[in-house]
Amino acid sequence: MADTPAGTAGTSDPATDADDDSGTTEAAGAADAPGTAGTAGRPRDERPAIKIKGFGAGRRSWFQIGFGLALGATLAWLLVQTVLKLSELLTLLLLAVFIAVSLEPVVAALSRRGLRRGGAVAVVVTGIAGVLAGFVALIIPPVSDAVNALSDGIPRWRRQLHDHHSTLGRLEDRYHIIEKAQAKLGSGGASQVAGGVLGAGQLVVSLITSAVIVITVTLYVMAALPTIKQFCYRFVPGSRRTGVEAVTEEILGRVGRYMLGNIATSVIAGVATFLWCEAVGVPYGAALGFFVALMDMVPVVGSTVGGVVVSLVALTVSLPVAIATAAFYVGFRIAEDYLIMPRAMKYAVDVHPVVTVVAVLAGGSLLGIIGGLVAIPMAVAVGILLDEYVFPRTDAS
Repeated sequence: MADTPAGTAGTSDPATDADDDSGTTEAAGAADAPGTAGTAGRPRDERPAIKIKGFGAGRRSWFQIGFGLALGATLAWLLVQTVLKLSELLTLLLLAVFIAVSLEPVVAALSRRGLRRGGAVAVVVTGIAGVLAGFVALIIPPVSDAVNALSDGIPRWRRQLHDHHSTLGRLEDRYHIIEKAQAKLGSGGASQVAGGVLGAGQLVVSLITSAVIVITVTLYVMAALPTIKQFCYRFVPGSRRTGVEAVTEEILGRVGRYMLGNIATSVIAGVATFLWCEAVGVPYGAALGFFVALMDMVPVVGSTVGGVVVSLVALTVSLPVAIATAAFYVGFRIAEDYLIMPRAMKYAVDVHPVVTVVAVLAGGSLLGIIGGLVAIPMAVAVGILLDEYVFPRTDAS
């Protein structure tokens, strides 16, 4: 081989040269092909994926973005519609939970004295039922007297309508009340009256159903409140669970004290009503005082309704007594809203009087009676959460 002639140096077999040239050309072509540099000879799994514009990793097509936005908007709309349809039920559930939490201090106190949870709940419910039964026993005499007076007065009023010398008779001669009433009933008024009676019946059934729902849910929550709290705590990470439990118990405790403060202000209103009725001679002072005390527990409108009812009853005595009673309730309402209730709430839940008034007005505007009832506890909860989680961070920054 070393003796290869010069003339034959650099020569090789043609077939071999052709194979070598072919392999070299394919390798060069593979290396020069755009998008495939460095992929020749690699296994298929190790070759980089070819990305198409608009469908690569980290980028989404306009169709995907639009579809996602449309789906999200549709789900949000359905959620809002569902909440609106269930708003009445959710409001009743909120009221039931609030009542159960408000009565929790009494149930807990009875449990600490050795009663089981169910027994303590039964004692509290029995006490509330006894109070309501006492109220019914007080209002039965005036209601029965009013019904008897109405049944006795109808024949007398009918005779007076036909007596041209009586006040009702002169009104009948001038305005023709009976004739207009008969014409109204004959021209479809009877169907309107029937519709009104049917609507009143539906309202009564709705009120009874709502009362049953609230009472049932309240009893269940009262009986199972510790279990419900432990279940909710399990959604909190274990590292922060102790702090969350402490804050929650503080909020629940203040809600209970708020209810006790509300009862105290209601008792003051009931006693004031009883004393006023006894002083000016308005009948059924005990029943009216009890009624005002119950109505006063309803924020925003409760004391106003009670004052109107007592003023109407005072009208049976004389017009001056009714006017004096209305003036008394206007003054008492101002004193209660700006003196008694804010001070009682500050002692019970440690909330500034201005916050108390603003919270009640805002809650009543948003959710009506129930909103006004839960407004102060919500203000208390917000204040505790700010003191625990927000203000320490802002002070440290």
